[in-house]
Amino acid sequence: MTVVLALVSAVLYGVSDFVGGLASRRASVWPVGLLACFGGFVGAVVIAVARPGDPATGDIAWGLLAGIGSGSGTAFLYRGLASGRMGVVAPVSAVGAVVLPLLIGLLAGERPAVVAWAGIVLAFPGIWLVASPGTADRASSGVRDGLLDGVLAGVGFGLLFAALGQVPDTAGYWPLVANQGTSVLSLAVVALVVGGDVVPRRRADAWGLVPGVLATLAVLFFILATHHGLLSLAAVITSLYPAFTVLLAIVVLRERVHTTQSVGLALCAACVVCVSLG
Repeated sequence: MTVVLALVSAVLYGVSDFVGGLASRRASVWPVGLLACFGGFVGAVVIAVARPGDPATGDIAWGLLAGIGSGSGTAFLYRGLASGRMGVVAPVSAVGAVVLPLLIGLLAGERPAVVAWAGIVLAFPGIWLVASPGTADRASSGVRDGLLDGVLAGVGFGLLFAALGQVPDTAGYWPLVANQGTSVLSLAVVALVVGGDVVPRRRADAWGLVPGVLATLAVLFFILATHHGLLSLAAVITSLYPAFTVLLAIVVLRERVHTTQSVGLALCAACVVCVSLG
């Protein structure tokens, strides 16, 4: 069940990134990012009202911490997109998102089976390869700047996964509201610091609401996955989301898949199989 729920989360994150990428091509990147966080907040409120639960103060605090990670991660991811360095930012951020929750899980006493460990090991090169650009794209990217944005985005998303993994099932989904609300503020703060203009000025910017709602559903399924199994395994499977973004680009936009992406997709599939068997 952990693998199934985490896979649903990965699919939703992949679709969210795909829609967000299309929206950012037709609109302004920073307003799209802000509206994505706001759309996520609205979606979280609807979910929390449907199932309020009984959250403790500590559960809300974990949600607020997760929101700082979510907003800052989204900000640096979108900054990489705005600067044309997505091919560098995407794989670095996706791999980085695995590391922190994996370490937190191990420190908390989680001990995945040997087969599951094989899947974890396969996930790192799989995510990197599937999100990496072709040789020509890589040569035209600002690798050093993109690496920094990717590391910062990965730390943010890793913090998101690690913090939400501490929220128990009895807390309901108000911690998710705290997460999404804080993400709006943290993205706005980061944008202000780096000089981004988050004010929506065009009608097309409103498309940012769609990936935001999808991302909220992704977070919801990630939380459910951690309730059924290990945080470390849920984070690894969820972080395979770039594979689904690439698959959508291939199917919908008819983009060509290069050799390294094919290898990456195969490794991601092997990762899911190994974690499932573990």
